[in-house]
Amino acid sequence: MKKWYYRLSLRRRLWISFLMLTVLSIALTGLMSYWIAFRSTEQEAFISSQNTLNKSARVLDEKLRHIIVTTSTMMLSDAFKSAMEDVYSHSSGSYYTRLSSMQIPLGQMKLIEPSIQSVLIYTPAGELYATTDHRSQTSFKDTLFSRYLDSTDRVIWVEDHEDPLFLGNQRVISLIMKPITDLNVHDAYVVVNVKEDAILSAITDDLLVPADHYFLVTGSGEAVLPLGSRSSSFQRDPEFMKLLQRQQRGFFKYNMAGSPYLVNYSRLTLADNWTLVSVQMQSDLLRQVNRIKTTTLWIMLCCAILAFILSNVISSLLLKPLHKLQGLMKRVEQNNLDVRFTSKYEDEVTQVGLKFNRMLEEISSLIEDVKEAEFDKRKMEVKALQAQIDPHFLYNTLNTIIWKSESSQNQDVTEMITSLSLLFQLGLNGGNEMTTLAKEIDHVRQYLNLQQKCYEGLFDYTIELEDDSLLDEPILKIILQPLVENSILHGFQEMEGMGIIRISIIRLSDSLQLRVEDNGAGMDVQTVKADMRIEQSLKKSYALRNVYGRLRLHYGSEADIDLSSEPHISTSVTLTIPLAGEGYNDGDRT
Repeated sequence: MKKWYYRLSLRRRLWISFLMLTVLSIALTGLMSYWIAFRSTEQEAFISSQNTLNKSARVLDEKLRHIIVTTSTMMLSDAFKSAMEDVYSHSSGSYYTRLSSMQIPLGQMKLIEPSIQSVLIYTPAGELYATTDHRSQTSFKDTLFSRYLDSTDRVIWVEDHEDPLFLGNQRVISLIMKPITDLNVHDAYVVVNVKEDAILSAITDDLLVPADHYFLVTGSGEAVLPLGSRSSSFQRDPEFMKLLQRQQRGFFKYNMAGSPYLVNYSRLTLADNWTLVSVQMQSDLLRQVNRIKTTTLWIMLCCAILAFILSNVISSLLLKPLHKLQGLMKRVEQNNLDVRFTSKYEDEVTQVGLKFNRMLEEISSLIEDVKEAEFDKRKMEVKALQAQIDPHFLYNTLNTIIWKSESSQNQDVTEMITSLSLLFQLGLNGGNEMTTLAKEIDHVRQYLNLQQKCYEGLFDYTIELEDDSLLDEPILKIILQPLVENSILHGFQEMEGMGIIRISIIRLSDSLQLRVEDNGAGMDVQTVKADMRIEQSLKKSYALRNVYGRLRLHYGSEADIDLSSEPHISTSVTLTIPLAGEGYNDGDRT
């Protein structure tokens, strides 16, 4: 009997198993019916909660918009414009006149928008505020608002806090706006403190469930308003906060401490870093479906027990060879090619397993051949890429040496020849592709010294190293020089002022970051990125492409180049490479 069973095909054994499991079809039908009802009810619960949440978010957005509009209207008043003219002309003699004239616009703001608690207009010529509000002794720039003053945003909302500007210890949400004026006014800000209760009322007035189910947070998980106690555990969960950033609004299911929750969220438009979130336990929303589930489970209990016994015993018996083969395949996925399949059966799975064994043997042999061929290919490609870089700047350097020699500038000639000698000595590096960070820094310093002689008064440079312990780190040679060459040749040639090159080197968690930044003419980042990743290009500029190719050939996908450009302000090329022993395996072989 056992031998007969072993000779059965897998198809025959599965047919026998399916015949035995047919009796469970009714139970499966019941489960599917319950599942459909469950999913439908759950979807309706999501949509209903989302509609309520979206309405509250729109109400809050409208409240914030009205506050911004009210503040902007105040800035259009003649009194405010006169105050800005004093700031622009650095005149403080009319301070008390301006303070008096601003009382009407500030009073009108509170009448138009009753939720406004207080307003402070900070200027270098003096602070302007409603005299009915009692100003505290705390300097404006010593408060929590100081961290927002360097922001480029014209409108900034600050989360719930105790008002540091006026007496009374009121809990407020603050709006920071830069003045709306035609004048080039610096260091002037309008701070509008909004009553916390007014914002709470805007959110909770139309809610169908208690406010304890809602919370308003920033993208980093900080509470904007204390709406409920349940929110804290979710705000401390990084995975939960990450899900809130996927879209502008939506819903999802989330498990916390073993309990499923239905989560709806909607991001505000006027404070796009603020998100209104609703969190409700799934059991609270699906009580009616849970009653159906309980009844169905009692009806299906006997069938479930029988199905559990039969399915486990039969599936484990029939599919054991497949599970074994599947397990071997997973081990192969983990680069373990030494596994082999064995079985006492004589069915189709066994035949597949034997062919699987032969395939592994052939793959192992081919991998060894490919490794050797790929290694030789990569070495030759690295040397070919490097060869394109070395002569690129030599022509101008030699011409400058000749010119200075004919002009009897012997000291400059001596220094340039010395730098050129050191440059080649460091570049050759004894024929090794790898050098140390210290030598790479010295190499690019010699290059920059040469270029300063060639282009006198064109640029200056600095090299900043975060930690001297990085100097001994191994690094691919000649990767900084092509980057500074680009800055000089393409960034500074048409500049009227002095060019600045800043080289900074820092350690990240498991990698090294090298950044070359200049204030030159900049670049089209998208075009350069596209050209950089093309192995063969008709364009003459190949420095970035060569550096990118060498990094990828040596370090693989763990190395990358990032570009950014703001013409005549900051154009940077950032290299990220793994530290020794991190992210690559061929460093010793190259």
